[in-house]
Amino acid sequence: MQRRTFLAASASLASAVAQTPIPVIDTHIHLFDPTRKQGVPWPPKDAIFYKPTYPKQLREVSKGLNVVGAIEVECSPWFDDNQWVLDVCEKDTIMVGYIGDLEPLKPEFRSHLDRFTKNKLFRGIRYAYLWGRDFRADMAKPEFIAGMKDFAARGLTLDTANPSVKMLEDVQRITDRIPELKVVIDHLPKVEVPANRSGYVSAIRDLAKRPKVWVKVSAVLAKDGTGKLRYDLPYYKAKLDEIYDTFGQDKLLFGSDWPNSEPTGNYSQVLGIVREYFSGKGRAVAEKYFWKNSVAAYRWIKRDGAQPSA
Repeated sequence: MQRRTFLAASASLASAVAQTPIPVIDTHIHLFDPTRKQGVPWPPKDAIFYKPTYPKQLREVSKGLNVVGAIEVECSPWFDDNQWVLDVCEKDTIMVGYIGDLEPLKPEFRSHLDRFTKNKLFRGIRYAYLWGRDFRADMAKPEFIAGMKDFAARGLTLDTANPSVKMLEDVQRITDRIPELKVVIDHLPKVEVPANRSGYVSAIRDLAKRPKVWVKVSAVLAKDGTGKLRYDLPYYKAKLDEIYDTFGQDKLLFGSDWPNSEPTGNYSQVLGIVREYFSGKGRAVAEKYFWKNSVAAYRWIKRDGAQPSA
């Protein structure tokens, strides 16, 4: 009798553990406030998300979805906005990291790193084809590579911007030069793959072999050929399968791109597609995608008891 009771209790506990919601670390959100005196460089005034966006709003839109932490990714080239975002993040424990905007070609780059890395929430910078910058042209300059070698030595992470086949090739180039550099490729599902897919396929297969390159399965939602937004997994499955089969379960990260994602759907819809896909791979894979892989990519800072421990 006691044995049956023990087995029943064990089965009940195992079921409860299996059903425990997986914590989510959103590795790609944006914070801004158009009502500031100086305004904002992003978003444009006609955007539906042209409104104050703070951690408080993130908590509201993700309520009930078990989003326990987030990393802010820069959406401003203004130097002073690095401090503005850090100040905002420090006030709310849901924020576990910040990817800022600093320019490796500027002579002050190292002193800027010295300043901002004093705050443990500062986890790296975003750079590529954004704010009029040319990643390929810049990395051809010795001072850019020298600055990024120093950056990599500090254990910081480079996020890319505006994905394309050219940018994927650029990631190959810079990680050839600096193998120790951690790189996160943003929004890979958004890449416009040309009819001749050979360059794209070659690039992602090569990048998948590099131990310090990760990919955000973010910006997934899109319109079909009729202009209709799709919220059914079968529409996206082939693209997600290719990314998953190429990079594997240890290199993929969740990012919502909120609030830039609002034109394509609410937070629940953005999360819902990838939650359905990765949950179908089993709990262990889903845990890696939704939080465990982000620890290796960013070494984010745990600030709340609801956030999982590395």
